[in-house]
Amino acid sequence: MISIRRARPGDAAAVAAVHVAAWRSAYAGILRDGYLADLSEIRLAGFYQRAILDRREGHAVFVATATPEDESGPPQVVGFASGGRARRRGLAEGEVETLYVLDDYRERGCGRRLMRAMAAHLRAIGCNSAMAWVLEANPSRFFYRHLGGRTAMREAIRVAGQAVDQIALLWDPIDTLLAATAPVPQGRPQGRLREEG
Repeated sequence: MISIRRARPGDAAAVAAVHVAAWRSAYAGILRDGYLADLSEIRLAGFYQRAILDRREGHAVFVATATPEDESGPPQVVGFASGGRARRRGLAEGEVETLYVLDDYRERGCGRRLMRAMAAHLRAIGCNSAMAWVLEANPSRFFYRHLGGRTAMREAIRVAGQAVDQIALLWDPIDTLLAATAPVPQGRPQGRLREEG
């Protein structure tokens, strides 16, 4: 069973592990192999520890947890999302900064449910619109577009010294994202979506 909840400081190491695994999967062939191989779970765990505790600008981190199929242990973090008020003003009021799901849990509703948790949180802190930056070469951009995100801006950035293009996907009003991520009635197929790295 998959559950969504607010992240706790003790989740930082697991969140970092998801980040590393998701980047190595999603960005293979997009970012340099050496850069992806050098990603550090320990360094990222410190970053996420601070991010989980940071409530400035309405910042929040949510995790998706799943109980092992053989029920042999406690629920494990299999995905996460973070965001708050938009870091860059002018495109949207709120921003989904990260959304990563382990490969084995893609197309099982984790990404959709994490996006809903973030949209509900952004709405609760007064954001009437939301956006997310996505590397243009990342196939997961189709997941966001399927949820109604429309391209609002494109720009070139550098990641580890490498030039890449990113796009801003926008939901304005934010209610379009809440509607697109509404729970699917039982027995009705969800369709197959490729969820963010």
